[in-house]
Formats: sequence, structure tokens, C-alpha cells
Amino acid sequence: MKKLLVGAFALSMLAACNAGEDHLSNQEDTDALTSGSAVTQRMCPSEDIRKEALANNPTLMAKFVENESKTAKFIDDLKMGRVLADGTVEIPVVVNVLYRTSAENISDAQIASQIATLNKDFGGTNSDVSKIPAEFTSVAAGDTKIKFRLDRVIRKSTTVRSWRTNDAMKKSSSKGQDAYKPANYFNIWVVGDMGGVLGYATFPESAGLWNDGVVIAGKYFGTTANAPYNLGRTATHEVGHYLNLRHIWGDGNCATDFVDDTPTQQDKNFGKPTYPQYDLCGGVNRSIQFMNYMDYVDDAAMYMFSAGQKSRMQAITNASGARSGLRLY
Repeated sequence: MKKLLVGAFALSMLAACNAGEDHLSNQEDTDALTSGSAVTQRMCPSEDIRKEALANNPTLMAKFVENESKTAKFIDDLKMGRVLADGTVEIPVVVNVLYRTSAENISDAQIASQIATLNKDFGGTNSDVSKIPAEFTSVAAGDTKIKFRLDRVIRKSTTVRSWRTNDAMKKSSSKGQDAYKPANYFNIWVVGDMGGVLGYATFPESAGLWNDGVVIAGKYFGTTANAPYNLGRTATHEVGHYLNLRHIWGDGNCATDFVDDTPTQQDKNFGKPTYPQYDLCGGVNRSIQFMNYMDYVDDAAMYMFSAGQKSRMQAITNASGARSGLRLY
């Protein structure tokens, strides 16, 4: 059973950061050329970016520890029957489109397709939910009680060819777009290109800060995106981070993702694995949940959250959670 060891995990975060994250050293990239080639494997640097931020900002680290403590208490209360469901949370979404070419200025229809996908995936009504293996149907989240409503689209022309993971797209001063009321609105930035990165997210310790939200490369946003990332699941994955979910392998060999019902696994999975897949962790050979939205498989191979992940997301959006401001727009 996975234990929530917040203090030890915080120390490991610091150790990992002190080892260096050279690939996160960024600069304003107005001259860099885009690769133009399709990404062949999913890559999400959200946890790496988080580690660096936590190591360099004691205030964020304190918020992280507080959020994890509250989340653990909320989940314990759920298990003991002390917390009643308080209904669905409808999150207002602001999509900030940054474009250099007309092709990068994605259509309203493409945006609508992404919002629809989020609502299906988080509502458990996605058409491929029937593919969940019988082994995992008993722990599937179903409806997470989280919905998304498009509030507004902000479009801005920019001269930047390729963006990096340094949050420059979130500042008007660096040819990006400032977040719209991030304490009460979920901001998504859709950009033309980020090289080999499909998207990245901030975690709840950044709630309400200027850079809070999710960034997605436009060619992987919505259901008119580039295969094999053409079902809108890049955003589903990154929104999972925004709502306090870690990668299912815990970003380490057989590490914890703080969720009891996602089997411990050695590492990320890519492509379209066939069920069952097994990983040996702690001397136990387990069937792994590679079809979880928080793994790295292709869009067509991911189609479930677990009940434990649902509890974490509900904890962070409830009235005392770090993202309670999303209820107050």
C-alpha cells in the first residue's frame, strides 16, 4: 500500500533539483527555428519544472506540503465516511491562443473539441471507456464530478517561432499573454510549437500565481490534432497535473504517485501496449495500469482515471482545497 511521505518526498525533490535540470535552462526564443518534425514519444516536463520551482522557492514548497497534508486528510475522511459529496465543480476555462501564422491561430471548433474531450474524459463518458480491462473496472473513477466550461478565448499574434518551458508565453512582456484571473479561472495557453514537448502544467501549489495553468502545443490540442496525439488526451494528462495528479510511475523507478489503486510500476510506457503488461516492483510482479491518463501512452491507448485519482482531484477542488477559487468565478 502506498504511503504519503510528504517530508521525505520534499527532500527528494530538493536533491533531484540540486543535481541539475540543464534542459530547463531557457531563454526568450524569438529566433529559434521550429523542428517541423512530429513528436514520436510523449514527453511531459511538468514534474521536472515543479522540482526546480520547489527547490528554488520555499513558499511554493510550504504550499506543496500543506496541499499534500490536506489531500491526505480529505482522502482519509472519505474512507471513514466523514465527507459527503458536494456536487460537481464546473471549472471556467480561458484559452489563450498565441499564434505567428494563420495555421497556429487554431479554430473555435478545435477549441470546442478539446473542451468536449475534457468533459468526456473527466466525466467517464469517453467512448473508449469500455476498453478498461475487467481487472481495473472496479477501481475506475467514472465521473470525477469535475466539468469544464469555456468562458472566453483570447487570441494574440506574436513573433515568437518556438516556445520553451520557461513560462515566457504567460507574460505580455515576453511576447506572450498574461493569465486571466488565475485564482478563479483555469488558463490554458495554446502555442505554435515547443519542440519535443507536447504540453506542461503547474501544480496546485501555484494556485492563483501569474503562471498558473496549462500550456499545450497547438498541433496536439483538440481532436483535429496530429496523430498519435489526436484525441485531446495531452490536455487531459496536463489537466490531471493541474488538479494534483502525478505521473503514474511516480517519476522514479517503482516510486509512488500517492494513489493506492494505481499499481506501482517501474517506469513510463509509450505507444500502444497490449494488455496485460507486468512490472516487478518490491519483489511483486504486478499488472500495471498503462491505460491511465497519467502514463505516456498514445492518446488511443489511454482512457481512464482511477477512483484514488478522483479523490485527489476532489480534495484539491473542494471548499478547503488549494483550487477552491475555481468555485468563485
